[in-house]
Amino acid sequence: MSTVTIPPVLTSPRDDAVQLYRAFKGFGCDTAAVINILAHRDATQRALIQQEYRTIYSGDLDKRLSSELSGNVKRAVVLWMHDPAARDATIVRQALSGNIIDLQAATEVICSRTPSQIQQFRQVYFAKFGTYLEHDIEFQASGDHKKLLLAYVTTPRYEGLEVDKVMVEKDAKALFKAGEKRLGTDEKTFIHIFSERSRAHLAAVDSAYHDIFGNTLKKAVKKETSGQFEYALLTILQCAHHPGKYFAKVLHKAMKGLGTDDTTLIRIIVTRAEIDMQYIKSEYQKKHGKRLNDAVHSETSGHYRAFLLSLVGPAY
Repeated sequence: MSTVTIPPVLTSPRDDAVQLYRAFKGFGCDTAAVINILAHRDATQRALIQQEYRTIYSGDLDKRLSSELSGNVKRAVVLWMHDPAARDATIVRQALSGNIIDLQAATEVICSRTPSQIQQFRQVYFAKFGTYLEHDIEFQASGDHKKLLLAYVTTPRYEGLEVDKVMVEKDAKALFKAGEKRLGTDEKTFIHIFSERSRAHLAAVDSAYHDIFGNTLKKAVKKETSGQFEYALLTILQCAHHPGKYFAKVLHKAMKGLGTDDTTLIRIIVTRAEIDMQYIKSEYQKKHGKRLNDAVHSETSGHYRAFLLSLVGPAY
């Protein structure tokens, strides 16, 4: 569920474009005014504002935002201006081709998305960057991690809740045979099952694995695999159970200890605000006994804090 709050009485996209232009004019940008508009508009409304801005001022709103804002608030707002598919494509492209290659960020986005979300952002990826997602994965990833990602982005998967109990038990036994039962790991079996099965099926496999062998599939993955391959498998498995719980965990880790991982904080809050932030907030409070709003408030400041809290939505 989205946490983006839209005003009950909306100004027109044209009026929003004019107000943004006024916020840019003069000495220094009125960042509070920019946030007050853009943090409270959905993807369709933001696209209409961009069109109106281009029509009236013959300029690109995204470029103007980039030149007027700075630091973390700039990174967050510029990313927010995309629709969800373009946002995912942008994050993955930057992670796979930027100055610093961030395989973990690319892996997280790919392995936490549904098959339909992946197909959408694959199409945008090619249209926007003129290259196939698979080509960038091929170039930057390696070994079993690369094989899993390539299989995961190209294999159609069922998105319904129905599962075949016989197939579930067969897969649980196959994974045990491929991992804990033998010396060395048959990675091909893990790649095959994790990349081709639906989320509901994989969650059922995990339950069957525990019932039959007395161990969790998560522990088996940690024991039998390592590195980025392990991270990808665990992301797929945890999102098969509960994406909200998974992202609550990632957010907590980003804000835990000395210093804040702002890149992760921005990525999760901006990409999930229109999708399932309500569930993430609930899971965060359940697990950590603290509201996500309070955690974000204590780890951020200024306009950056105001923007992220607007996307996280009101605290209850």
